[in-house]
Amino acid sequence: MSIDPRSDRAIYQQIADQLRAQILRTGELPPGARLPSERELMERYDTTRATVRQALRVLQAEGLIDSRRGAGAYVRERGPVRRVSLERFARKHRDAGKAAFVIEAEQQGRSWSQELLKLGETPAPQPVAARLGVEEGEAVFVRRRRMLMDNVPLQYADSYFRLDDVQGTQITERDSGPGGVYARLEEQGHRLTRFSEELSFRMPTPDEARGLHLGPGVPVIDLIRTAYADDHAVEVFTAVMAGDKHVFQYDFPAE
Repeated sequence: MSIDPRSDRAIYQQIADQLRAQILRTGELPPGARLPSERELMERYDTTRATVRQALRVLQAEGLIDSRRGAGAYVRERGPVRRVSLERFARKHRDAGKAAFVIEAEQQGRSWSQELLKLGETPAPQPVAARLGVEEGEAVFVRRRRMLMDNVPLQYADSYFRLDDVQGTQITERDSGPGGVYARLEEQGHRLTRFSEELSFRMPTPDEARGLHLGPGVPVIDLIRTAYADDHAVEVFTAVMAGDKHVFQYDFPAE
């Protein structure tokens, strides 16, 4: 490998380009692999330690590598959760007493857990109010959790409901019961007919980065899902998801 001293691209950028290609394209540096040491990179590219470190900072800012004090730099382990959109909310899973998150974990041979952060009434934020058909700031019920697989935090998740829809149900309790909140809604006569999901991407807040164990340069996914019974929304689910730990798969007919 070599760099082009006549290029208008800085030397550290050329080094970062070549290492990035080995991580993302050729597979020479797979997840978990240790990058060559700073000295090895200095010798390989006949450059200074400062230039090598600048190249590594670029890759770290992109979320491709982690630097471990005294141990060098390693390609980030991604281990994504594959979320199959049209399958995960199938009624057969609710009938079997399993919520979508549980199904995902089991299908991938992983353990799961959740931390309940809030359970009770809260003012409806604007995006939730618009979808639930209530006034902004009106009291709604929220279940707020941090979700983990194999003890690794994946997402913060909030489920919002109109108060009348959950009053007297197990949705208001710590354990929502077999099949999760969707099974409880259907027991109340709200037979689910469709779901709508919206995804967007951004950089995390400092609290989100700490809570989801995100490395530098790793984005989060903002997901808003609305569950409908006939033509009215019965739940709005919002999530902040670790961008390096999820793959979304959508299968649908061509017709």
